[in-house]
Amino acid sequence: MNEIQFIKSVVTTADKNIEATLKLLSEDCTIPFISRYRKDQTGNLDEVQIEQIFKLNKQFDEIVKRKESILKSIEEQGQLSAELKLKIVNSFDLQEIEDYYLPYKKKKKTKADVAREKGLEPLAKIIMAQNSDDIEFIASNYLNDKVVNEDEALQGARDIIAEWINENSFIRKSLRRLFQRKAIVSTKVVKSKKDDEAAQKFNQYFEWAEPLSKTPSHRLLAMLRAEAEGFVKMNVEIEPEEALEFIENNTIKNNKETAHQLKLAIKDSYKRLLEPAISNETLQEFKTKADAKAIDVFAQNLGQLLLAPPLGEKQILAIDPGYRSGCKVVCLDEKGDLLYNETIYPHPPQNENAMAMKKIRSMVNAYNIEAISIGNGTASRETEFFIKKIAFDKPIQVFVVSEAGASVYSASKIARDEFPNYDVTVRGSVSIGRRLSDPLAELVKIDAKSIGVGQYQHDVDQTKLKEELDTVVVRCVNSVGVNLNTASKSLLSYVSGIGEKMAENIVNFRSENGPFEDRKQLKKVPRLGEKAYQQAAAFIRIQNGKNPLDNSAVHPEAYSIVEKMAKDLKISLTDLIGNKEKISLIKPENYTNQTIGILGIKDILKELEKPGLDPIKSAKVFEFDPNVKKMSDLRTGMILPGIVNNITAFGCFVDIGLKESGLVHISQLKAGFVSDVNEVVKLHQHVQVKVVEVDEVRKRIQLTMVL
Repeated sequence: MNEIQFIKSVVTTADKNIEATLKLLSEDCTIPFISRYRKDQTGNLDEVQIEQIFKLNKQFDEIVKRKESILKSIEEQGQLSAELKLKIVNSFDLQEIEDYYLPYKKKKKTKADVAREKGLEPLAKIIMAQNSDDIEFIASNYLNDKVVNEDEALQGARDIIAEWINENSFIRKSLRRLFQRKAIVSTKVVKSKKDDEAAQKFNQYFEWAEPLSKTPSHRLLAMLRAEAEGFVKMNVEIEPEEALEFIENNTIKNNKETAHQLKLAIKDSYKRLLEPAISNETLQEFKTKADAKAIDVFAQNLGQLLLAPPLGEKQILAIDPGYRSGCKVVCLDEKGDLLYNETIYPHPPQNENAMAMKKIRSMVNAYNIEAISIGNGTASRETEFFIKKIAFDKPIQVFVVSEAGASVYSASKIARDEFPNYDVTVRGSVSIGRRLSDPLAELVKIDAKSIGVGQYQHDVDQTKLKEELDTVVVRCVNSVGVNLNTASKSLLSYVSGIGEKMAENIVNFRSENGPFEDRKQLKKVPRLGEKAYQQAAAFIRIQNGKNPLDNSAVHPEAYSIVEKMAKDLKISLTDLIGNKEKISLIKPENYTNQTIGILGIKDILKELEKPGLDPIKSAKVFEFDPNVKKMSDLRTGMILPGIVNNITAFGCFVDIGLKESGLVHISQLKAGFVSDVNEVVKLHQHVQVKVVEVDEVRKRIQLTMVL
């Protein structure tokens, strides 16, 4: 099997498309660049397919390297037969390859090794041959100063046979399939921890059992967390009789006296070697799948959050609400720069309501504020009610935004570099304001894990989580494009072909030389060469620059094509851009070349119709029910407006204006079966929910969207 065949086992596309993609990747082309500007070469593969090809190619290389290492190790031991070599060379299943290697793997001294040192391997071979009856008499021939009687000789032989059975690749592979189909996962409470307060959130797992193959990913991760925190013991097993019967059927050939010895060896091999290993392997395999599901949920949520509707360039007053420490207020200009900051105390214990109102009115007028952004943490509802009581001279939109991760940003190096003369409270308020005007530009500054839109993110494989979340951020940033003259270093670092160091160089160049006037100036940035320019140029935008195409997703390599289109239509380039009537007259087939085919030209025409940053819908004002201020205000059957603020595999959480979000279980999203929560709701979606149950003690609210 070659790499193309390996990739084709997962990605359904023509060989030439995979070959072209691998060639482009080997030339250091980025995934956003390939998917957007090399569609004709790849057969219109999208980003997800190209990412799959990239990962599978990496996986193929890792398998090849592992096989080479294993073959070398076995050969050095002088044990590499032609048959074994062929098996390893032809296999691309890592687990199977490791099974072939198991008998030759260096390991700690085993019971079988001790028995071999006593000279008992010939006796083990006689038993395995199953041709002899008087096995005790045969065993007496192997007594020596290290083996004092026949029982000890037979025990040593069985230890060797148990290891052979354990190392049999067919038996291991078959048992794995049996575990995958029939394993039961069970948990039991650790008695000494049963009454611990922290253990109570896992009380459903104090006595639990279910088929592992039917265990939802979130439940498996919950059990694993309960075990990791020491509250339960977890077990994965199948009926031992079925496993033993299978091994016996594939090991014992007849009813001679050796059969009894083999049965004893099989039982020992299963209990001591096979069951612990395969049980653990099976659990890890299902955990890997659960991790993948949890990571996928997190990635989808993050993508929706990053592409949440922005309010746009507005003068914003942002408030980080609080009681005793007051509400931190900042005023930002349309670029998100800090103009003024203040602390007000409208809530208990100070209750300086009138003074706070006066200050807010004064700031709104002085800084020509167009919208107010309030963080959704402590005292959020009270602050919203307070703001809505103020009689402003003009209509002011009031938004409540998620402040998840704002404290992480405010204490970060990025925030310190941006606001070296302000404390964390001011930085946090600035973040709350900027999240309203441009969520994508602000949220890329925060470690994605801190944004709080996932499930069990601290329990999953952290390397895979980071890789996937970074991929999502890159995908979102490049799908929209960035303004080269206003983008922060954090935002620029995610642009195709740029990276953190180059982003810093761009920002420094911009500071020293003023705004960029055209894309070609990028080439003057230190260390930004032709390749980086090719990969990055079309993902950055320059408003009001020298060339109008610099504010579009048209790649500079296609400028001459667009100029020819305008010339053929006898109009200027400026008159062509946004002119749907003229653009409709262009025949794509007249403008293809070796690099840009029909698909590329059609993309250019679409882009000419709507140049600039890719549009995202504008933010909408939302109002919670004014009668619901605390949990005790809730009544079963109430219908309330809410905002989806987290999506998991088992349902979604809805903010109804309280500190505690309510859960809409997947079965309550709509009438009928739902397999994927994302099919029904999206993050930040405005929904109507009905209260099903309120548990004030455990601070849990059950909701339904089936009204």
